[in-house]
Amino acid sequence: MAHIALYRTWRSQTFREVVGQKHITQTLQNSLRENRLTHAYLFNGPRGTGKTSTAKILAKAVNCLNGPAEEPCNACSACERITEGAVMDVVEIDAASNRGVEEIRDIRDKVKYAPTEVRQKVYIIDEVHMLTTEAFNALLKTLEEPPAHVMFILATTEPHKIPATIISRCQRFDFRRVSMEEQVQRLQYVCDQEHISISEEALHYIARLSDGGMRDALSLLDQAASFATGEVQIGDILSITGGVASDQFKKLVHAVRSKELGAALELIDTFMQEGKSADKCIENLIDYFRDLLMVRMVPNSPVITERVFDMAELREVASQFTPAEMMSIIETLNHYQSEMKYSVQPQTLLEIAIMKISGGHREAMRDSQPAGNQGSPQGDLIGQLTRKLQQLEDQLAGLLKSGLTAAQSDAPAKAASPRSSLAAVPAKKSNIKLDGYLKAVDSSETKAALMKWSQVLGLVKEKKITVHAWFVNGDLVSVLDDNVLVAFKNDMHRNTTEKPENKQLIEQVLHHVLGKPYHLLTIMRKEWDDAQNEAAAVPEIMELQPEDGARGKPKEEWISEAIQLFGEDLVTIKDE
Repeated sequence: MAHIALYRTWRSQTFREVVGQKHITQTLQNSLRENRLTHAYLFNGPRGTGKTSTAKILAKAVNCLNGPAEEPCNACSACERITEGAVMDVVEIDAASNRGVEEIRDIRDKVKYAPTEVRQKVYIIDEVHMLTTEAFNALLKTLEEPPAHVMFILATTEPHKIPATIISRCQRFDFRRVSMEEQVQRLQYVCDQEHISISEEALHYIARLSDGGMRDALSLLDQAASFATGEVQIGDILSITGGVASDQFKKLVHAVRSKELGAALELIDTFMQEGKSADKCIENLIDYFRDLLMVRMVPNSPVITERVFDMAELREVASQFTPAEMMSIIETLNHYQSEMKYSVQPQTLLEIAIMKISGGHREAMRDSQPAGNQGSPQGDLIGQLTRKLQQLEDQLAGLLKSGLTAAQSDAPAKAASPRSSLAAVPAKKSNIKLDGYLKAVDSSETKAALMKWSQVLGLVKEKKITVHAWFVNGDLVSVLDDNVLVAFKNDMHRNTTEKPENKQLIEQVLHHVLGKPYHLLTIMRKEWDDAQNEAAAVPEIMELQPEDGARGKPKEEWISEAIQLFGEDLVTIKDE
């Protein structure tokens, strides 16, 4: 079959072939017709929407031997060689791999030379937002004073990461996601040309999965056509993507609605045995309930009509839920989808999520309560376990802090009494010399670190949420030289933070956020507060000398008066 590598085969070669971006291609064609081209363009938009393809078409249009024209002829030697990537004057650069200042300086040095093979030099820089700050500065110099024979086309998915000074020197075009209808039409055309037999439902599902990216849609069609035997069906798409069919979701939703936990969990187990992933299942389930909500709230909106293949079936399922129920279910599923990122047992979280949205956890809790307690309101099982764990941690922290002895812990009545005498065991004192840190409390380096401390905590949480749970209980108190001093109220939080693997992760984050390597030092809050109080309580030394009227008195007499006035402990006698 001739359908291998469909994206390369069916990549747009003319402006009229670019799917879903007519507002851009028409503007570029008008510029070509009126010879009003600029020296720099910025193509921004989601991945797979035609940015790089449009850039190459523009490069061919300005250099076509039969042009410049509104469309490249794709028949002359210039067009053919640019398509093949064989023209030295048309350079395509991946900024993700070549992001340094040296690569951009090399371009800056070469742009001053006239093109040798075609009419105009064209530099296409893909993922331009990946360039370093130094590289952007080097590029800016070129964009400020561009030679007449050079054109830059910058492509990006994240324009907010590009300096405003660069954007202001470019003509910007925003590419949009391709609509479902346009994708289906293009995919059907490709299938007809490549003699690929495919069901209409499978075409719609491919367009939906691609999320508005034509490149992804063609790649998925290519994969499905290679996988299927005969006509490509939606089951083939589900097999290669790990998705779940809508009829299976209908069964699962029915089980959830009927609180048939056994049937719901059996379906989840079946999905897992078929090779589906828990995170993919919960993602598809969120999409399914989103469609149900849209059908219920805005049934005739084109946003939902083009997205859903079998509207009648979805309306039937949606009628079983209120909008509030569906929004609550989506919030619950979204919560557990986030939790899966940090879990080694994602299937268990999926099963708990199904239990929760069905209300089955409340049934289970009622069944587990004594008869007299069945009427009392029950909280969420996971929430109860979390609160219980927190209580145990707080109790343990309190025991460690107060230093309860074994004998005292065996006497609950005594321990519960607020007047019980506890053998207080102070936390281990640090060996840190605090004088310098006390003076550095108001330093510019400490203030700068405090301003970025929320970023430090956020990145620690992103890297490892368990480390963040302990580290967040510490307070940044001082920065001195290459050391960051953090004070903890709880010894257990401090000890866990000091574990080598946890400390190493935090120091990596400090380096990333604060801009240079730092060592993490920890201290108990009480030791720090005591040191601050001690420093504040240093007595003021006053040097007393006898006034003129007292100079005639014997030394012993006015010393005696000074001792009587201030006390013997506060008077020091110095012989001069």
